[in-house]
Amino acid sequence: MRDTRESRLLLVLLIAIAFALITVDIRGGEDSPVDGARRAAATVFGPVENGVAAAVDPIGNAVGAVRDSGERHDRLTVLERENAALKQKLGSDDRNRSGVRQLDKMLKRAGAGQYGIKGAEVIAIGAAQGFSWTVTIDAGGNDGIKRDMTVLNGDGLVGRVTTVGPDTATVLLANDPDFTVGTRLEKTDELGFATGQGDRPLRVQMLNGKAKVKAGDRLVTFGSQAAKPFVPGVPVGRVVRVDPAGGDLTRTVYVRPYVGFTKLDIVGVVVQAPRKDPRDTVLPPKPAGPRPIPTVTVTVTPSGPPADGTDPAAGTE
Repeated sequence: MRDTRESRLLLVLLIAIAFALITVDIRGGEDSPVDGARRAAATVFGPVENGVAAAVDPIGNAVGAVRDSGERHDRLTVLERENAALKQKLGSDDRNRSGVRQLDKMLKRAGAGQYGIKGAEVIAIGAAQGFSWTVTIDAGGNDGIKRDMTVLNGDGLVGRVTTVGPDTATVLLANDPDFTVGTRLEKTDELGFATGQGDRPLRVQMLNGKAKVKAGDRLVTFGSQAAKPFVPGVPVGRVVRVDPAGGDLTRTVYVRPYVGFTKLDIVGVVVQAPRKDPRDTVLPPKPAGPRPIPTVTVTVTPSGPPADGTDPAAGTE
């Protein structure tokens, strides 16, 4: 289009019309007569504008990212909180899994001995009665617990019930100095009495001063009259030291208990004794001994004549 007088007049006219429309639009506000036309134009050209702006305006995109970063930061904070909650739940699940393992192990021991048990959880250590090695469990008279019942866990003998309340009971642990239980040696049936020594091994007086006993031998409970306070066959521990025989009527051995008394959690109170003595069936399997290392002997036979050229098969003159 050439720059003529007519074109210049047309440009001035268009500019005047544009200013007039702007003035009318501003004065009209929401009731502007050109509002409908503006909305129609936005409907048609808006998507195109957005697409073009996204393609050619990286600065605008960066500004939009900065504007949205607050929302992403908030989301990150939420995710961090959820992660912390999951970790806390995982820790709780680990403890639950540990309890399930203990319970499963205890039930297997009880099943092997045919003991009817009532499961309980240790909720306190020590008691007002003055016992030095006791725990409180969350089962009592309302659960069928009575005084002088045997208490065990998945490892072996824990102790016996001494005091019973409606919902709790006190258990005297087998390592308490006031605790004594009759024992029987695996296979040989040699009898003795085990007494607690706190954090030291149990002290066992064997009734036979000439009893053949050695380190590694295992003991179980002998059992009491009417199975109170002790049922038979509950694993007690393993011999770790034997005093030399001195011609006495009894012999002293020292036994490390199977039970860890400082980390008790799930226990079982024997509310029903087995119909017959389970003997040694409740003892855990013995660990396999070390495999013998085979000895290989290599014999070297010369394959040729000696370096000096003589024949080893030839005789001497």
